[in-house]
Amino acid sequence: MSIRSSRRKFLQTTLTGGVIAGAISAVPALQSFRTNEQPAGYPLPPTPLDQTPLPYGYAALEPSIDAKTMEIHYTKHAAAYSKAVKEAVEAESAAKGLTLEAILAKVSGFTPKMRNNGGGHYNHELFWKVMGPGTSQLAAGKLRNAVEGSFGSMDQFKSKLSEAAMTRFGSGWAWLYVDGDKKLQIGSTPNQDNPLMDVSTIKGVPLLGIDVWEHAYYLKYQNKRADYVTSWFNIINWDFVQKRYDALV
Repeated sequence: MSIRSSRRKFLQTTLTGGVIAGAISAVPALQSFRTNEQPAGYPLPPTPLDQTPLPYGYAALEPSIDAKTMEIHYTKHAAAYSKAVKEAVEAESAAKGLTLEAILAKVSGFTPKMRNNGGGHYNHELFWKVMGPGTSQLAAGKLRNAVEGSFGSMDQFKSKLSEAAMTRFGSGWAWLYVDGDKKLQIGSTPNQDNPLMDVSTIKGVPLLGIDVWEHAYYLKYQNKRADYVTSWFNIINWDFVQKRYDALV
């Protein structure tokens, strides 16, 4: 075999092997990208199925939310949603490789266990982050302009969101959310539903939500949901909500 023929054979073997190796090594990366793909119109990072640590101590939101309520809410109620949604994902083959947001976007095709616990986990992971210690004011900027343009004023926004929270019969959530036209809307959902779900009567991406299940406030406020809702506005983490809005619009 001539030197030229040997060289040609060596290059063919090397290139072919390199292409195959490259294709093989690319498969996991491609698969990983697909499993992390979010629904259309949802540019935010995926919500992990494990609970994330609270960004503050149990007593940090007092007097609006007492330490015992926060501890029970986080370690018992929310922890149960995380555990159950992981079980549902493991049991339902159609959920494999999907983000939680992608599951919620077509939750009508899954079991009630997935709907209730997937929604419960997503809602609570957002809930902890939209709250923070101290009184937070929404600074002048894009989100404040949108709130005032959509609802008339900050006071009117609070009034409308409070009404949504107070008129939600039984357990559920009240939301400020961005709809498909990137407009701000206020509404509520029952149980652990949220605007991401295809079964929801309101649709969009939540910016913030008020949990109006009794376990969120009963130890301190008993049946006085209105007092809880009024106090809750003092602990909104507007910096987080602003960043979330900036990513969406």
